[in-house]
Amino acid sequence: MTDYKEIKTFDELIEKEHGKIGSDSRNEYEEGAQMFIVSEMLKEARKTANMTQEQLAIKAGTKKSYISKIENAKGNIQLSTLIRIFEKGLNKKIGLTFL
Repeated sequence: MTDYKEIKTFDELIEKEHGKIGSDSRNEYEEGAQMFIVSEMLKEARKTANMTQEQLAIKAGTKKSYISKIENAKGNIQLSTLIRIFEKGLNKKIGLTFL
């Protein structure tokens, strides 16, 4: 069992569980976390727009299965398609920040 007595911050917990920044384990964790955030943002925006996945897919020029895959944080997303879904399908602008 892992000892958490010395952990004081969330960053320390993530490092203990997933390794140091730049490690394969940490990169995989952070990729999954980002995918989850995108999936939740898409679901919320679609629901706010009172649209079904099918309606959004038609408006964005993609398939319902692709919308579902994104909303369930599965598979890889092409940035151009994600932008099209938000901008054309939901009339939202996407901003990117690189840290």
